[in-house]
Amino acid sequence: MRLIEKSPYCYEIAQEGNMRVPGRIYTSKALMPGMEADQSLKQVANVATLPGIVKASMAMPDIHWGYGFSIGGVAAFDWQDGVISPGGVGYDINCGVRLAATSLDMDSLQPYLDKIADALYQGIPCGVGSTGFVKLNQKEAKRVLEQGSRWAVSQGMGADSDLEHTEENGCMGAADSEAVSERALQRGLKQLGTLGSGNHFLEVGVVDEVFDLAIADVYGLSEGQVTVFLHSGSRGLGYQVCDDYLARMTKKSKDLGIELPDRQLVCSWINSKLGKEYYSAMACAANYAWANRQILMHQAEEVLLKTLGMCPRDLGMRLIYDVCHNIAKKETHVVDGVSRALCVHRKGATRAFAPGHPDVCSAYRKVGQPVLVPGDMGTCSYVLAGTEKAMEETFGSTCHGAGRVMSRTQAKKAVKGRSIHRELLDKGIRVKWTGRTTLAEEVPEAYKNVSEVVEVVHGAGISRKVARLRPVVVVKG
Repeated sequence: MRLIEKSPYCYEIAQEGNMRVPGRIYTSKALMPGMEADQSLKQVANVATLPGIVKASMAMPDIHWGYGFSIGGVAAFDWQDGVISPGGVGYDINCGVRLAATSLDMDSLQPYLDKIADALYQGIPCGVGSTGFVKLNQKEAKRVLEQGSRWAVSQGMGADSDLEHTEENGCMGAADSEAVSERALQRGLKQLGTLGSGNHFLEVGVVDEVFDLAIADVYGLSEGQVTVFLHSGSRGLGYQVCDDYLARMTKKSKDLGIELPDRQLVCSWINSKLGKEYYSAMACAANYAWANRQILMHQAEEVLLKTLGMCPRDLGMRLIYDVCHNIAKKETHVVDGVSRALCVHRKGATRAFAPGHPDVCSAYRKVGQPVLVPGDMGTCSYVLAGTEKAMEETFGSTCHGAGRVMSRTQAKKAVKGRSIHRELLDKGIRVKWTGRTTLAEEVPEAYKNVSEVVEVVHGAGISRKVARLRPVVVVKG
């Protein structure tokens, strides 16, 4: 595999063998060693062999090995003659993040941080197999799958303005609950309003630094301001949807008429019956995830109001934006001067639409879509803005987080005997967790340096730094 440096922040995998397009990696020399340690670059090349792929098989600087597609991968396929692949979306469909700002500053909140940490841990269901206070019957569950965030708002959990500040307004219209299996539906009945486990989190943080005052002002962010940040997805329902369709597509894999370089890249023609059914089921799982994050943020607000003894006006909590990381969506992009309908797969990557794009809500349209990039629990996270260069080069996509450099097993071995929560407390970060091995698996050094990752996408021009957030309270599953 030949890797060609195109710029300080962009490398190309030369088109060879069965590759239909080249590979394109956004990274830096500092991040390259970790990238070459696993099979993620090979996965980028493998994706480039799939039918209908357009321009390049891409990866962001947080790239690491995943199922079929690398995590951090972006690939767009022609809507008429291309494929759709569950491996290009991932098991946790619409795993994503949501950021809210408040009217509070950190100086006034400091005396209450221990109390807030305890209250959020008790009030937000988290961990493997956790169940929420929202109990659904099958009829109501199907409404969630087809309405997304709008269902939660209709139940009094949020405001209409939240929908405007959510990607796709919190609902993919292609959703059809009939495409979701009985098993997947059952798994979703009791998990709505739960955080989950692993790298999912709820954080109270502070705006630590503002890089672009004009854009930050439009987003409603300022230094010293208290924020609430959460990361969760479609829970067991999304996992089951992925599992179901991987099995079905594997049985029909010969229908493609090509030899896949990796069986995990199993896919279907987008316009086949099976391809359309997967797209509809995936949209349902995405809508479930948006409803889930809508409910979780509402729960967090309720906990803060009660703990601080405040009224909503004094807390002033408002949604900045909600973005998804694991998704495939029909979008229109200009390729070689021609406007084309594409199925854009973003797996561990974030949409980063530019100023003026009609799919960016009116409040932010003049500056571009907010991009939320969480780091590890011991450092920081970033708010970025989408750019025109992202539209030109990456189908309006950028990085989604720090990206792992250690497996969970490696992380547990590396920190044996250490008191991670004490180390975090020494940094001023209060952490609450459920799983016995959660902190060891999620230790900060298990991830790339998120600041280095962000410098790549900022330097490459595919998103723009706006603000940095520092965690002070972290709840993990």
